[in-house]
Amino acid sequence: MEGTYKYAWIIPFVPLIVTMLIGLGLFLIPTATKNIRRIWAFPSIFLLSIVMVFATKLSIQQIKSNFLYEYLWPWIINSDVCLEVGYLIDPLTSIMSMLITTVGILVLIYSDGYMSHDQGYFRFFAYISFFTASMLGLVTSPNFIQLYIFWELVGMCSYLLIGFWFTRPIAANACQKAFVTNRVGDFGLLVGILGCYLMTGSFEFRDLCEILNHSIHNNDIHSLFATIFALLLFLGAIAKSAQFPLHIWLPDAMEGPTPISALIHAATMVAAGIFLVARLFPLFKLIPYIMNMISIIGLITILLGSTLALAEKDIKKGLAYSTMSQLGYMMLALGIGSYRAALFHLITHAYTKALLFLGSGSIIHSMEAIVGYSPAKSQNMALMGGLKRYMPITKTTFLLGTLSLSGIPPLACFWSKDEILNDSWLYSPIFGIIACYTAGLTAFYMFRLYLLTFEGHLRLHFQNYSGYLNGSLYSISIWGKIGSKSVTQNFLASTMNNNENLLPFSNPNTNIYAIAGYVTKMRSSFSNSFLNKDSFLYPHESENTLLFPLIVLVTFTSFIECIGIPFIQKGMEVDILSKWLTPAMNLLHENSSGNWYEFATKAIFSVTIAFLGIYIALLLYGSFYSSLQNLYFINFFSQQYLRIRILLEHIINFIYNWSYNRAYIDLYYEKVFIKGIRGLSEIVDSFDKRVIDGFTNGIGITSLFIGEGIKYFVGGRISSYLFFYFFFVISNKSICPHF
Repeated sequence: MEGTYKYAWIIPFVPLIVTMLIGLGLFLIPTATKNIRRIWAFPSIFLLSIVMVFATKLSIQQIKSNFLYEYLWPWIINSDVCLEVGYLIDPLTSIMSMLITTVGILVLIYSDGYMSHDQGYFRFFAYISFFTASMLGLVTSPNFIQLYIFWELVGMCSYLLIGFWFTRPIAANACQKAFVTNRVGDFGLLVGILGCYLMTGSFEFRDLCEILNHSIHNNDIHSLFATIFALLLFLGAIAKSAQFPLHIWLPDAMEGPTPISALIHAATMVAAGIFLVARLFPLFKLIPYIMNMISIIGLITILLGSTLALAEKDIKKGLAYSTMSQLGYMMLALGIGSYRAALFHLITHAYTKALLFLGSGSIIHSMEAIVGYSPAKSQNMALMGGLKRYMPITKTTFLLGTLSLSGIPPLACFWSKDEILNDSWLYSPIFGIIACYTAGLTAFYMFRLYLLTFEGHLRLHFQNYSGYLNGSLYSISIWGKIGSKSVTQNFLASTMNNNENLLPFSNPNTNIYAIAGYVTKMRSSFSNSFLNKDSFLYPHESENTLLFPLIVLVTFTSFIECIGIPFIQKGMEVDILSKWLTPAMNLLHENSSGNWYEFATKAIFSVTIAFLGIYIALLLYGSFYSSLQNLYFINFFSQQYLRIRILLEHIINFIYNWSYNRAYIDLYYEKVFIKGIRGLSEIVDSFDKRVIDGFTNGIGITSLFIGEGIKYFVGGRISSYLFFYFFFVISNKSICPHF
């Protein structure tokens, strides 16, 4: 067994071979490399499959024997510092390695079809193989120095892949935004690493906890310094996992190719922050203030991500906000000490969200066949609808992923999320209330996304008609206005480039029954032309290379929860995940046993909340005719109770504006940081030009004028100079005889 662990160093290096081969090919034989570009998918998939088999074998051995293995060899040695490199194989490493390799292989298969017509096909595979190698190197790192090196390499790959289509200004700006935002967290991480070395004298993870615990207990280190450096370490996790307030880069990162959104910005790289907190969990547990901060940041992120997804019309950005919210659940679980639940949700969410992102890529790929390469149209849910007729396989897989993320049993995310909700209630009732509320919001916005995309009719071909109302915010905006426009008009105008002349009701006070009659009339008149499919292009199901990963991920989403469900062994209820995490759980002094019956009884509450969120989404975004019937009741109710109507108007408008404007956080950052720094830079530049340069230039100009003035008092004749010299000497001699 130890022989297998000895060769674990190959895990991060095998995927790097593809990147090196593509780089050498472009340098030595560029024409041939570009001509055989479709071949590069095979070695990428094959080599990563080797790593997956090796990681699977190590994981099985760990589950059986709970064996930890660390191998180090010297790198830099002098009298003051000894830096070592190597690798660490433990439960956390094996979990992350399994996630990276399994999701990575499926994404590579998917990318072969999705990127087949892209000019940067081989460049894409070079980048993604380099990212996979960097991520595997990060999770196998045994110390801070090695982790930070791979941490930066992962960030660099994310930057390159977000800006993969760098000729598009929006993609170039998005990768710069991600780069700058992550620099804030990475700088904090670097300072925190140096601070930990200053306190403990070691970079090794296994030594830090013991040394720091001993130092704090003996008062060798002031608790304030330990808290500050721990906060700086946590700052790196905040930026990488898109936690508040450094979350702003993740939605804009969706400008990269969809396979990258699935692999990097849903399943692996954004989980690096969770991995870092889990790796340093024994250290953070020594400082209660840090644990409270982790839980509070996670809770804020959950609530913020859930509310920002409510009005998002870009399908990938909606999933990005969902990712941000689910990462908040994992951070909350770590903050309240629920280590096992956090890692369980990390596993289930990775496969579920990869399924949803790849499903969205299938949708976008199909929509591009109609609208051309236009992300503003192919990703806009306001132009979709009715895709279940044309994409049944994608629809089924996407629905199962939506149900899983919403917390519906027996799918994967139900088990892990429910465990976090239960632990939140036990930790604090306030935390439990907020976590359960956002669980209902998750079910609502995920089914909103599903219904806008797959139900109803395809709105792209009749956006000028009333069919455009299907799935809009019309059914919740009947009460109020936003300025001079109703919520519906604001939503529709924003999706139709503010062309309000296309709206059938320009007056927000138009009677609801007139609107309903107009809608019914226009939909019935359109239904005749809708049957003539020769008039329009329609979406189609994706090719097999795109569908195969979806089907495999559906299998993971349906059965991966089995590793965390308790089973009876020797009269006790245990589960595979707890056995897998036994060394870590022993280190943390946590009880890994569970009670299946108690877990199932507590789950009734969370499932009820999830179904309530789904029910509200069906009311507002389901069949148009059923929503229309509800509008008659709403109109009657609002007319009878004017005060309730006004209150609901303000609540709905506030929620919509809050979500549509990203909680005004981006606007605040724009004014305070971007414009503020630019203004300060202009002031400094003006001071430099007018004062510093002005003083220097003033001295030069003064010397020039003095020289110009003196030259008019001289004639250049030596006899005149001698005359003035002797005259000066004689004059001074007569005035001062002793001169």
